[in-house]
Amino acid sequence: MPARFDIGKIDDVIHGRLRLGVMAYLANAEVADFNELKQVLEVTQGNLSVQLRKLEDAGYVTIEKGFLGRKPRTQVRISETGRAAFAVYLEALGRLIGPSTAA
Repeated sequence: MPARFDIGKIDDVIHGRLRLGVMAYLANAEVADFNELKQVLEVTQGNLSVQLRKLEDAGYVTIEKGFLGRKPRTQVRISETGRAAFAVYLEALGRLIGPSTAA
């Protein structure tokens, strides 16, 4: 087994399918409304809330609640810690997969 193969480098907080989707989306968008994430990821409000809480507890996202006019608005933003953790995650995943042998 190659020395680079280290499954322990995969961040379990990010690795969940929905949390990975949130991080990948926010890595490009920087910030998104809760409803935008819910629609893009095709998940229920409750499921998204639980997964966002895990990312927030890890310090990977910040959640800002406020109002736009009289409508409640929840925005999710990737933190610097989250951006760095996502980069490490992608690098670790790349090492596990290795270079592509497809022509």
